[in-house]
Parts: sequence; C-alpha cells; structure tokens
Amino acid sequence: MRPWHTLLRLALTGLATSAAAQSAAPPASGLNQDAAPSVMQRAVDEVIRPGYRNMQQSSARLTTAMNDLCASGTQQTLDRAKSAFDDTIRYWSTIEIVQTGPVIQDNLFEHILFYPDRKGVGLKQVQALIAKADPKDTTVDAIAGKSVALQGLTALEYVLYGNGSDDLIKQKGGFRCLYGQAVAGNIQREAGEVVAAWEKPDGVQASWKHPGPQSDDFMDNKEAITALLGILVHGAENVRDQRLEQLYKGRDTPARPRMAIYWRSKNTWKSMAANLEGVRTLWQKAGMAELLPPEKKAVADSIDAKLKTIIDSISKLNPDIEVAVSDAEKAKLDTLLTESRDLITTISDQYGAAIGLSAGFSFSDGD
Repeated sequence: MRPWHTLLRLALTGLATSAAAQSAAPPASGLNQDAAPSVMQRAVDEVIRPGYRNMQQSSARLTTAMNDLCASGTQQTLDRAKSAFDDTIRYWSTIEIVQTGPVIQDNLFEHILFYPDRKGVGLKQVQALIAKADPKDTTVDAIAGKSVALQGLTALEYVLYGNGSDDLIKQKGGFRCLYGQAVAGNIQREAGEVVAAWEKPDGVQASWKHPGPQSDDFMDNKEAITALLGILVHGAENVRDQRLEQLYKGRDTPARPRMAIYWRSKNTWKSMAANLEGVRTLWQKAGMAELLPPEKKAVADSIDAKLKTIIDSISKLNPDIEVAVSDAEKAKLDTLLTESRDLITTISDQYGAAIGLSAGFSFSDGD
C-alpha cells in the first residue's frame, strides 16, 4: 500500500523535483482556497461514503446469492451468483481507487482484493484449501483468520469460475460452495467495517471535511486537496501499472493474459473501466475543477475528454483476454497504453501544477 502521508509531506515540502512537472505547465496562480472546503465535503459525502455503501450492499446481495447456490445447486442459482459477483466487482472497482483512510487499516484492502498474485502463491493456496475440503474452513470466522489470498474477490472468482467449478452444481452444498459462501460473507463483513468507519460522524469523515488542528489527517486545506489529487493520480496509475501492464507492456514484451485481474470471469476490462469511472466520479462530483484558477479552466476540459476517451477505448476491448492480446487486437492495447500515460501526466503535471501542488514533486514518478 502506498505511504499516503509520506506522499503528502513530499508534495508540500518540495522534495524529488520533477523535470516533467516543470516542463509540462507554466506556473499558475495556484489553488482556489475558497473552493477547497466544499470540494472536500462533496468528496466525502457524495463520492467516498456512497461508494463504500454501494460496495457493502452489493456484497450483501452476493452473500445471499451464494447462500441460495449452496442450498439448491442449480444452474439458475449459479447464474445468479455469478451475476452478483460481477455486480460486486463493479462497485468495488469504482471505490477501489480510494487506497487511503480506513480501507488500508488492518489490511482490509487486501482482505477484499488480493492482487496481483505474481508468483501464483495465492492461487495455490486456494486450490490446496479446496482440495483438502476441511469442513472447519466453511465459516466466515475461519476464513477471516487465514491468508489474505483465501479471503477476497480473487479467491471467490476461482470458486465460481476456476477448474472444478462445475462441482457447484454437481455437489449441492459441497465444500467448494460452502467455502465460497464464507468468502462472500467475509467480503461483506470487511466492507461493512469500512462503511462503519466512514459513517461515524466524529470519525474520519469529520477529519477529512475539516482540515486543521482538529483533524487527524490533514494540517490544512492544501494537504487535504493533495490527498484527493493523489487518489486521482494513483487511481489512473493503478489502471496502467497494476492492471494493463500486468498483462501487456507493449509489442516487444510477451503478453501475459493469465496475469490479468478477473480474467476467468471476463471482468478484466469492466473492472478497469469501473476504476476510471471512480476517478471520473471523484473528479466531477467533488467539483475538483473548481480548485483551478480561472486562466487554467481548459485543463479541466482536457481531463474530462481524456477520461471519456480512455473509458470508451476500454469498452471496445475483447472480454476474452487471450483474444484481446492477439496480434490482431494489439493496436487497441497500444492505444490504451498511450492514453493511460497521457491521462496520468495531465492530472499530475498539468492539473497538479495549475493548482500549485505538483511543483517540486511528481505524483507519477512511481514513488
């Protein structure tokens, strides 16, 4: 997980000077301080809190669907469980960009999503647990005490779509289904913990909406807005680095389709699109364009256009990852690589510089 408070300090103290930031945009009049309080309030009340609530509610529906599947073991209930899983992926991917605050406490994020699994260690753990089929491993409490690789969405995807998933119908109430039911319940519980933290009136939401001496998170408006900018940049960066480049880095590097997130359920591109929808939702609903000085309003139009372009590009990719990385389709991925890099630079260097937060620090330098 990224050291968010370190990023904030670096951004404000001018360490790690970025030549890219200096050359990408000329000095501007800086942050619109008057707009900052309302931007932070909207970010919390209209984006973050509803995002986590939607995720928690979707995971509750997923748990119910898994319960029904284990009880009946029919194709119809399996289809409903898969549909509920897809729905949870969408809601999680939208709010997943907020990798700061309560979700990174006690490894809650990893409990919900363990990815990437670069050496396949997590997959082997899931396969071994299913093969062992110990009845003690079919409760939420039992799963919550195990490795993060056994607890979250990628584990449940394997249950529903991986080798041997036909057992979900062949063996009504079998171990595989009961394990998946427990995983779904664990995801629901973890999501509920994040929701509870954000819903507490005098907790993190108050700290975020009221920077200053009384805040546990931000010294002032500038530091708070830096955190929002970090969410935007790292949200876009995550799509490129941890999603797209996990499976495709360009024509000169062999593609790795089975490193793609959610490839078994064909949710790879849907998840990536939802990640960027989350970026766009924060950008637009929080009103982050209002932080720009009047002479830099064109930067906001550029970000809106680039987000639309890249989300549209993702929608045109083949959901079958093996097909998507074929020679006939690689031009689309090359375009996506270029567009994603451009989006990151625009948000970090152009927007960041325009509101006076990127001089002396580059959010996109990988630190």
